[in-house]
Amino acid sequence: MKIKDNTILITGGATGIGFSLAQALVNAGNKVIICGRRESKLKEARDKLPQIQVRVCDVSKEKERELLFKWVEGNFKDLNVLINNAGIQRMVNLKQGTKDLFSGEDEIEANLVAPIHLSAYFVPLLLKKKEAAIINVSSGLGFVPIASMPVYCATKAAVHSFTVSLRYQLRDTPIKVFEIVPPAVDTELGKGTTEEEAQEYRGIPPSEVARAAITAMTKDEYEILVGEAKDLVMRARTNPEQTFQNINQW
Repeated sequence: MKIKDNTILITGGATGIGFSLAQALVNAGNKVIICGRRESKLKEARDKLPQIQVRVCDVSKEKERELLFKWVEGNFKDLNVLINNAGIQRMVNLKQGTKDLFSGEDEIEANLVAPIHLSAYFVPLLLKKKEAAIINVSSGLGFVPIASMPVYCATKAAVHSFTVSLRYQLRDTPIKVFEIVPPAVDTELGKGTTEEEAQEYRGIPPSEVARAAITAMTKDEYEILVGEAKDLVMRARTNPEQTFQNINQW
């Protein structure tokens, strides 16, 4: 994949991995558009990186996904890369019935439905380009789940499966399909999902994920296992039960 002269949309691009990708891609010579739910965070992102275009959009909402696509289609006809990065991570204790499940943000809509719907919206547009890409951000926890975050892990496993299928469907088209599989990353995503005393290590910097992803994409490495996620995924594929037991002792 060529890594410059692209026009790129990054969902959840105001913070964390999304913003680090935006920084790296702008520096590499690309036009970058980011969207996010919080106008204040988008303003902070643009203050740090004035070259980007921003759009308020909660991708967990069906109507807002549709409006995002129409806005991009109308204003950025040269768009050729979609990065589905936005995500939500929550602890859900199903022993409490629906209390945790329905009391917070919708992980299924944000983490899974949004990448599927946005891919469906943008594929016809991307098919018209000489070179294009869809990049989905999953997680090492999509391969080995942590039981306290069952919905998050399930959505990321589904994102992996969807990405594999989408890559096969688009194999004879100009659209390349990548999956970024991060380990624990020091972002807002994981804050509040573990006890405070267990939070000394919050993961690798998001900039490290961005660097690894861009290096891999230039080599057309479609499954991008970053840092500790590489070992986790390898162990999950060779000894899944033991790997599951190990990770759930943390």
